[in-house]
Amino acid sequence: MIQIHDVSKRFGEFEAIKDVTFFVPKGSIYGLLGSNGAGKTTLMKMMAGIYKQNKGTITIDGEPIFENIKQKERMIFLPDTLYFFPNTTIRQMADFYRHIYPKWNEERFYKMQELFPINMNQKIHRMSKGMQRQVAFWLTFSAMPDVLILDEPLDGLDAVMRQKVKNILFQDVAEREMTVVISSHNLFEVEDLCDRIGILHNGSIIIEKELDNLKTNIHKVQVAFHGQTPSSFLKQMDVVYQEYRGSVLLCIVRGKEEQIIAHIQKHEPILFDLLPLTLEEIFIYEMGEKGYDIENILV
Repeated sequence: MIQIHDVSKRFGEFEAIKDVTFFVPKGSIYGLLGSNGAGKTTLMKMMAGIYKQNKGTITIDGEPIFENIKQKERMIFLPDTLYFFPNTTIRQMADFYRHIYPKWNEERFYKMQELFPINMNQKIHRMSKGMQRQVAFWLTFSAMPDVLILDEPLDGLDAVMRQKVKNILFQDVAEREMTVVISSHNLFEVEDLCDRIGILHNGSIIIEKELDNLKTNIHKVQVAFHGQTPSSFLKQMDVVYQEYRGSVLLCIVRGKEEQIIAHIQKHEPILFDLLPLTLEEIFIYEMGEKGYDIENILV
C-alpha cells in the first residue's frame, strides 16, 4: 500500500530524514514513534505529499504521492495543529470536503452527528480545541479516505470521545481496509491501536517490527541469588539495561523467552520473575541504547 524507500529530506544544511525505508500494508494501522525532533512530522508530511523528498521514493499503490491529485483524493492528513477556513461553520466545511473527496458519504455525515453532537451552524474557530478535533474527525470519517495519516490525533479529546474515535478507526480498517499511519506520544494508545511500529531517532529508523514480535523478543527480569550474582550470569545474555534494588537484580533482556528462562534457572536463583514489557517501556529502553537517560524508570 504505502512504500517508503531510501527516503531523505534536507532543510538547508539540516538533514531531517536519513535513508528511511519501510512498508505499510493495506488495511493496517502503523505506529510511527520517536523522540521530540526525530523527524516524525516531516516524514508524515512527505507521505501526505506536502513535502517532496530530496532522495528516495514514496508511493501509494505504486504511484508517487507528490503532486498526485488522484492519490490525494484518497488520503487525508490530520496534523497536530488543525486548520479550518476562517469563520466557517461545520456545514460550510462539509460542503468544501464534498467537492474535494469523491468518496464523500452524505448519509454518514448526518449519521455521525449522533457521535459528535455539535451544532452544524456553529463557527469552528469559536470552538474549544477538543471540539475542533471532533469536527476534524467528523469530516474525515465522512470523506471515507483509503489512507489516513494522523499526527497526535487524540490530543484534546476526553476519554469517552477518544474511545468513540478509536472504535470508528477500527471499524473502517476492518470493513473498508482503510490504511492508517499514526504518530503519538501517548504510547498506551498506540499500543492499543497499532499492528506494527517504527521507531524514528535523529531522522533514521532504529527499529521496525510487528508489535507482537517486538514484545516477544524483549523481557523484564527480576532475579536474586544466594550471595553475589554469578559472574557468568550477565555475560551470556543480551542485557539492554540493569540495576540492583537491594539484593534483587532488575534487568531488561533481549532474546527468546525459553532460552532466557533456561539460562537463568541453570544458575539456581532464589527469586526469579519474567515480566511483560509495555510499549512505553520498550520505547524507553530502545532510546536508552541511543544515549537517552533511562535511570530510575524500572517499575
